Parts: sequence; structure tokens; C-alpha cells
Amino acid sequence: MNSISLPSRNSSVLVVDDEPGLRTALEANFQRHGWLVETATGVGDATRVLEHSSFDLVVSDIRMQDGDGFEVMCSVLKNSPATAVILLTAFGSVPEAVESMRSGAFDYLTKPISFEQLQAAAARVMQRVSEKITPDRGSRRNATIAVAGAAGIVGRSPLLLQALQRARAAASTGADVLIEAESGTGKELLAKFIHESSDRSRKAFVAVNCAALPEHLLESELFGHAKGAFTGANMAKAGKFELADGGTLLLDEIGEMPLNLQPKLLRVLQEREFERLGETRSIRVDIRVIATTNASLGGMVEQGRFRSDLYYRLNVIPLSLPGLRERIEDIPSLARYFAEKFAMETDSAVPVLEPSFIDRLQAHSWPGNIRELANFMRRVLSLNPGASIDAACFSKEFRPLGNSGAVSLLLPVPGTPISVLEKMHLENTLALAHGNRTHAAEMLGISLRTMRNRIKEYGLPPRRYA
Repeated sequence: MNSISLPSRNSSVLVVDDEPGLRTALEANFQRHGWLVETATGVGDATRVLEHSSFDLVVSDIRMQDGDGFEVMCSVLKNSPATAVILLTAFGSVPEAVESMRSGAFDYLTKPISFEQLQAAAARVMQRVSEKITPDRGSRRNATIAVAGAAGIVGRSPLLLQALQRARAAASTGADVLIEAESGTGKELLAKFIHESSDRSRKAFVAVNCAALPEHLLESELFGHAKGAFTGANMAKAGKFELADGGTLLLDEIGEMPLNLQPKLLRVLQEREFERLGETRSIRVDIRVIATTNASLGGMVEQGRFRSDLYYRLNVIPLSLPGLRERIEDIPSLARYFAEKFAMETDSAVPVLEPSFIDRLQAHSWPGNIRELANFMRRVLSLNPGASIDAACFSKEFRPLGNSGAVSLLLPVPGTPISVLEKMHLENTLALAHGNRTHAAEMLGISLRTMRNRIKEYGLPPRRYA
């Protein structure tokens, strides 16, 4: 039997099972591999233990006399969201396995248990522990960079750790993932975290923004094309699906996928094969697909703007990320991280972020989430190159939405056509974003493609807006 490579301290595990024989066997197996083991005889016993103790790993049976393993997992998420959970059952089924992954389990094993399989899963848990996000120890460079942890994700609020635990559980499967979250929350970082935590981490991570490409180029970008497939196709080109073979493909802003392309995408997701434009030869790929959106795809399905069959095919493991207003305890760590990151870029000293400045940061709701905070920190640090940043710096640089002198605040006259109001609002938002179409689109909650179409529709000068 293979031994696990343990960290410098002993690893801890809670074994939960109402079968005395299996409970004892699991305890002995983990102890033989150097683990500190505690056992619980059922859901109630486990809940009491978890209220006063934390573990690196919880191994729990699913079906027990006083409840089920999902209740144990809820208790883990409540009391110790960084703890990994492995569920065991004698009644294995695909729906139950998927439900386990959706609920946040790290892995799912079927009885009779293979101890080698269990120890392999436990080894993966301990590999993640070494990458786990750690508390902020102050403003020193190496301490705050350590907070960044997995894939550049900064923070340790309960909501964030729960999201990471579910993402880590998803990473241990081959299932496709749908991430629905607000703009600026770090959806692409979470997708990279899933990729890097999976057995595909040594293969390619390929991202394509479905909103950034014109509709007539998106199909070629995804599936590739043969030489001469269309005007300008002077050579054959591999698409993103082909480039991601063996790894992970991120479909960013999947809600902007044109309806006429959705059936072809559905077929690729189901069959894992496609043809380049202009070719009849099918190409098979082995990939995981992660789709992200800042819109509610379920709502788009109801409105007829997104295919229901594609939605259900993507929504195997749904994930989300909290908005920054829901994790204000992470703002100090994020602010220090950005301060050190920008100082490193400019080869300058890292300023002290005074408590008064942090208090002002935490008092703001940050509708643009982490992206808005990052941009604000860059502005503050660029324009205030002193040894410390305080509340006065915040007041001088902070520009709440709607308070720019370039933006008209006049109330519309009743009876004004909606198109006129929309054009006015679009121009005002673009002015507030200093002509940056991407930032303006994020403020309005629309895609970059929609923004370009509106600029064209209302006859606004496109060269004025980058």
C-alpha cells in the first residue's frame, strides 16, 4: 500500500460511520499512515465533535441511522469551511455522486472501500492543505502574498472558503462547471483554481471570451477552420477546443453565445467531438469545460435568450462567488495585496495603509467588486506616493458613481422617448468610464458586444471610445 507524503505536522481526520467494524478499520488504516484520528458514531455525534474541534479531513458514510452524510457536510461548512469531506456509501449511483460534488464533497467513494483509493484521495487533500489560503500576518510583502494562495485568490472569509471548497470538490471530478457571479468577483481566477487543483493541471488552460468576439468569428475561434473555409482563411487554424485537448476550456460570458451557435456547442459538450469549419473530419477531444456568466442563465432560458438543453448540460456543478460587499473582512488583505503588487511593478516602497483608510474602504459597498477595488488602489497609490495612505487620500481620490462632473444628473422630462434616455445614459456612463467601453459595459451589466452594438445603434463616434 502506498504511503501518503505528510506535511511537517500530523494530519487530522474525523471518521463518521454507524458501522463499528468499518469505523474501527478506517481508524486503524489512518493511524497506520500517521494521521491523528477521531471517530463519531453518527450525525449527532459528529455535529457535537465539529462544534469544538477542526480537522484537515472528514470521512463520512452517507446513509446512517440518525441522518446522512450531507448533514455532516453542512456542519463542516458551518464550523470549519476549509476542511475537506470524503463521502462513503454502499449505494453508489451517478445522481448521488453528482449531488455529493454539488454539495461540496472533496470526493465520493463506494463501499466496499479500497483503502488504497481512500489514501490516494487523502493524499490529494493534504496536497491542497499546503496550498490553503492562510491568515494575513500584516503588511510585509511575503506575508500578504501568502494570502493570495490558490490561483491569486485573496481572502479567508467563510463565504469565500466555502466557494473554494466547492470548487476544490468540483476539481476532483471530470464534470463541467458553471460559475454564475457578479462582474469583478474573480470568476476566471476561480476557473483557474479548479484547473490547477485538478489532474489536468499539467495540460493547457485555454480561455475564450464569448462577448469579446464578433459573432461571425466566434465559431471559427472555438472550432477552428480549414484553409479556404471562408474569405481570408489563408491557412488552417486550430480552434480553442482543439488547443485545450487534455486540459480545461473556459467559456467566459457564456450568456453572450449567439443562439444559432448554441446547438453546435451542445453537441460538442455531449459528444466531445466537432469538425473544423470547411472540414468533414471529426476531431475528438478530452477536455473539461468551465463556463462563466454574470447573468442568470436560468432567467435567460425563461426569456428565450438561451437554450434550456444547453443550460442543463452546462449546469452539472453550479458554483458562485460572493460579492465584495459580502466579504468585507477580506478588504484589508486585498488592499495590502494590491498595494504590494503595484509597488513591486513600479519598484517602489510599499506604503503603510492606515486604519482610517481601511475603515473607509470597508464602509464602501464596491458594486464593481474586486476589479473596482483594484483600480481604486492603483489610482490612490499612483497619485499619493507617500509613506502612508490615510483617510484623506481616500476622500481625495474616491469618485462614487454619479458624482462625476462629466455626467449629466438632470432628471428626464416626462414623455421623453426611452431610446433618447438610453442614449443619454450610455453617453454618461462612457464619460464616467473615461471612454473605456469595457469598464462602461461592466458598470451597466451588459456585454462588450452589446456595448459595441449600442454605440453603433445610437451613432456615437466609435473612435472616441476605446
